[in-house]
Amino acid sequence: MSAIKEPTFRESTEIMFNRAVRLMDLSPGLVEKIRVCNATYKVNFGVRLRGDFHTFTGYRSVHSEHMEPVKGGIRYALSVDQDEVEALASLMTYKCALVETPFGGAKGGLCIDPRDWEENELEQITRRFAYELIKRDLINPAQNVPAPDMGTGEREMAWIADQYLRMNTTDINNRACVTGKPLNAGGIAGRVEATGRGVQYALQEFFRHPKDMEMAGLTGTLKGKNIIVQGLGNVGYHAAKFLSEEDEAKVIAVLEFDGAITNPDGINIEDLKSHILATGSIKSFDGGIYHAESSPSMELDCDILIPAAMESVINLENADRIKAKMIIEAANGPVTAGADEILRNKGVVIIPDLYANAGGVTVSYFEWVKNLSHIRFGRMQRRQEETRHRLLIEELESIEGNHLSDRFKQKYLHGAGELDLVRSGLDDTMRAAYQAISEKWHSSEEITDMRTAAFLVSIERVAKSYRTKGL
Repeated sequence: MSAIKEPTFRESTEIMFNRAVRLMDLSPGLVEKIRVCNATYKVNFGVRLRGDFHTFTGYRSVHSEHMEPVKGGIRYALSVDQDEVEALASLMTYKCALVETPFGGAKGGLCIDPRDWEENELEQITRRFAYELIKRDLINPAQNVPAPDMGTGEREMAWIADQYLRMNTTDINNRACVTGKPLNAGGIAGRVEATGRGVQYALQEFFRHPKDMEMAGLTGTLKGKNIIVQGLGNVGYHAAKFLSEEDEAKVIAVLEFDGAITNPDGINIEDLKSHILATGSIKSFDGGIYHAESSPSMELDCDILIPAAMESVINLENADRIKAKMIIEAANGPVTAGADEILRNKGVVIIPDLYANAGGVTVSYFEWVKNLSHIRFGRMQRRQEETRHRLLIEELESIEGNHLSDRFKQKYLHGAGELDLVRSGLDDTMRAAYQAISEKWHSSEEITDMRTAAFLVSIERVAKSYRTKGL
């Protein structure tokens, strides 16, 4: 097996795309139009730091403009190259189409290890990179809207948004140039947790479909299910936290770059995260057994495996040893095309990345809409809802002998604020997208897996958009 050449991340994405389009009645020209990236911009720029000039290389790739603006994160990592950003941009196209956000797909990246630089240095680098993109309209509320990705977060998005404002002082919609911002800079409640929360909602919906559970050899609910999480960054942490605390699943293993922690009785995710933040490592955590080599822990028996870090962590070398009944791809491209085939032949159900981690872009869409409307969600209707509910409660309780519990009244009288509405919208989006995938999956014997079904739903929607444009 090791002698077989592993496809690159981009090749894996195209293999999976081709597997889907073979089942569709699309002209070769339209298939090629959907497949290729429209454009990729590469920039080399210099920043004076530490008494010398340092040159950095960045990318912004636009895969599809069937809808505008295009949407996709900016990542900071030494692995960033043109091949990676183009593959990620294509996934964004299919992801946005699948969850019906009105965006085309894009992605950006800077070849840098952010840990090598002080905060003020990183700000200078980020602002210069943003300047290079903004002046070419590769950051623009109506054309190209970035978001956080691996190695970036609210801080970097705030710097980019401020840089855009400095260069476009009269653009009233300037805050909509980027999403994932801090709340005080035009962000939205629930954005930081959005991708992890979306993973939770995706699994909850999976467990509402008995036929799909049967395909994975699973029954019941999430309660008590054994879960392995690879990567406890933002996405992995929130997914593990919500699933263990709210759905009562058991996280029996957490894998990080410096080892793994296992505990068959379940790991307290909040305690582990606090330990990592305090020490910078999972070593010496007393809530489980530490293993210096992390990869074998991904091969333990479990119900659900959640790869939530880098691409290609499940590949031709280790796919045979994966024992999970199902995999949900919280990261982008964690399963290579070769590994995907091995796992499918083993009967492992894979909830694919273009659906599973779409919570981030969904809530980014809500933030973009909030920025364009210039008003916080819930501001107009929350107190009116509470007043209307209170009138009903008072009328019911005025009837002799009728008393409602304080717990019911407290919950019923709570008007929906921004976070409530964001979570409601995200849950609805993940449910609707899953139902479209599941329906497609079971519509034909030729469609043997959820990934192919998800690609089919997405590609059909993109194709309709191009046809509407007259292409």
